[in-house]
Amino acid sequence: MNKSLPILIAPALVLASCATPETRIKTALVDAGLSKPMAGCMAERMVDRLSLLQLNKLRGLKKLKEKDAQDMSISEFMKRTKSLQDPEILGVVSTSGAICAVKTL
Repeated sequence: MNKSLPILIAPALVLASCATPETRIKTALVDAGLSKPMAGCMAERMVDRLSLLQLNKLRGLKKLKEKDAQDMSISEFMKRTKSLQDPEILGVVSTSGAICAVKTL
């Protein structure tokens, strides 16, 4: 076994563990189909308003993204969020989406 492999992997693991919940949610929202500016704005608001369990549920929405699809609208994202059957998540996504839509104009 290559003895330098652990030395190469360790920094990557340290960096990965440093990702903030906000960064992870932003990435998940982009993966789900939202634009980067919209995802960044929404993640900033959502991370303080939802539990870790709820944030993890949102991360699962990336599975619903259509392959090669362009950025989706916030209304389409809200429809997909309804499938989580969590009224609090839907409320936070709705308000965050509306506020961020105005901010990112």
